[in-house]
Amino acid sequence: MGLGVCIILIAVGAILTFASDWQVDGVNLDLVGLILMAVGIIGTAVYTSILRRRRLVVPPATTTVAENDRRDLL
Repeated sequence: MGLGVCIILIAVGAILTFASDWQVDGVNLDLVGLILMAVGIIGTAVYTSILRRRRLVVPPATTTVAENDRRDLL
């Protein structure tokens, strides 16, 4: 589940909880909205923790000096 899906879940949950006044028999839309928001927040936290682990710190490249010892015999 990507970050975009988590944000969409939070937005849809907020709309169902706070902005809608629909009535559906047998379904509490306020509770469904709260559940969607909770899943979106948990998904965002998991996504950011996984993303933080994926970032690798690469040490800077060391410069190598090649010494050529030339002895020309004339």
